Amino acid sequence: MQRVTYNFNAEKNLGILSEAAFLTTRWKEKINTMVIGWGTIGVMWRLPVFIAMVRKSRFTYEMLEKSREFTVTFPYGELPPAALPVCGQESGRKMDKLAASGLTVCPAQVINTPVLNVAGMHYECKLVYDRTMGEEKLDKALNELWYTKKPENYHAFFIGEIVASYITE
Repeated sequence: MQRVTYNFNAEKNLGILSEAAFLTTRWKEKINTMVIGWGTIGVMWRLPVFIAMVRKSRFTYEMLEKSREFTVTFPYGELPPAALPVCGQESGRKMDKLAASGLTVCPAQVINTPVLNVAGMHYECKLVYDRTMGEEKLDKALNELWYTKKPENYHAFFIGEIVASYITE
């Protein structure tokens, strides 16, 4: 493990995020991971933050509301073949996505939620703010594009302070 600043490899990590990164949560003994393609790396309140967007209907949303922490993994190498389809399309309510995907986890350095045991960049995040978005201030074209099929299923923004960032091989 190599400790690095949160913005180390920023361009590479943002490229991976636009394709498929992973957000992992833990509540008690249950661990769930999901594929994310939306997020922001930045600074707020003089803190390094990762902003994740999770729909209220997702099992991950429920777990984030309880645990108030999450990890983000930007994979740098090969993943098990089932990792993206299982973690991107299945629900952790119904199955153990880690077992089904072939992914494993290892302990985090600072928080209780583990990181995926894959080569890549990892963030450990403690929630500092969350808010569910709504139609009232959203651009109409974006609302039509992303929310007309399920208007009750807006994303919630989860702003996590990045309390640890490192690369594993």
